[in-house]
Amino acid sequence: MDAFIVSLQAVWSDSGFTAFTSGNAIMIAVGVILLYLAFAKGFEPLLLSPIAFGCILANFPKTGFETDPGLMQLISFGISHEVFPPLIFLGVGAMTDFGPLIARPSTLLLGAAAQVGVFVALMGAMALGFNVQEAASIGIIGGADGPTAIYLTMKLAPHLLGAIAVAAYSYMSLVPLIQPPIMKLLTTKKEREIVMDQLRPVSKFEKLAFPVVTTIIISLLLPPIASLMGMLMLGNLFRESGVTARLAETSENALINIVTIFLATGTGLTMKAENFLNIQTIMIIGLGLIAFAAGTAGGVLFGKLMNYFSGGKINPLIGSAGVSAVPMAARVSQVVGQQANPGNYLLMHAMGPNVAGVIGTAVAAGTMLAMLK
Repeated sequence: MDAFIVSLQAVWSDSGFTAFTSGNAIMIAVGVILLYLAFAKGFEPLLLSPIAFGCILANFPKTGFETDPGLMQLISFGISHEVFPPLIFLGVGAMTDFGPLIARPSTLLLGAAAQVGVFVALMGAMALGFNVQEAASIGIIGGADGPTAIYLTMKLAPHLLGAIAVAAYSYMSLVPLIQPPIMKLLTTKKEREIVMDQLRPVSKFEKLAFPVVTTIIISLLLPPIASLMGMLMLGNLFRESGVTARLAETSENALINIVTIFLATGTGLTMKAENFLNIQTIMIIGLGLIAFAAGTAGGVLFGKLMNYFSGGKINPLIGSAGVSAVPMAARVSQVVGQQANPGNYLLMHAMGPNVAGVIGTAVAAGTMLAMLK
């Protein structure tokens, strides 16, 4: 009997209950709320659900995730050694049509305008006492590009990876909730109703030349982001070549789905109570929201400017897609446009600035790396 009691005591002492804290309980509750938003509200469930479950897993004490070799260590390695972000970019390139950007190159300016959020948050972070490397990593949240945020943070401020990755991916997931109020506030109903002219056809040569030329120019100009830009454009070449259908299909389906599971779960695993429940993390989350809102506003306001100079032919709503969340932001432009005018189809028009936003955020990250590292 004594041996049985000793065994029970040993099981209890080794259990997570003995080290479970109120902070763990709070973070598990956060994970459950995120799961609710993903499954019940449909806020990007493919992205938010693994983040949420990773958060829950991270707050079970004594799991050994940080020390014992295994899957969780492999996931952490893939994040910390910049394996997953370029692979995500490969899949994004394979599933994205660059035609709208090629057909209307002026939308590149909308992608650039949306990067204002990056610099708003950067200046805000420095005002709050973060150093310039930390501020740059926080600022990139405004681009709404999780892989780029992870890539830059690991090079400039790896100790902030958890909070920045969670902020970037959470705001990407919540694009349908955050962007519409800003878009409606900054535009009139008449502007939202604008039906844009059909895009010109884009030749196969243009679709093949664009990723090659873009890779050469940006990689020579900003070598630190050659892996991101190279994988993005390689994926697009798989899509457009006409002779690599199997590679394109794998990149845009199986590969990106697998990497998304690992990257998003790994992001959730950084949400440990002892690292997350502090004033610094709260400031980063807040600055990230400001950055994302400012980026959305910057794109919409520049869209209004383009609308004025085009004689009313540009719907300002497509400017909100200048943030890098592909294709979520473009879908939001479509939804808000159709709410104002059921016959309005803005999706393909919004894909131009959306692709420009991916490129713009990567360029902003490369510029910061060149200046600060």
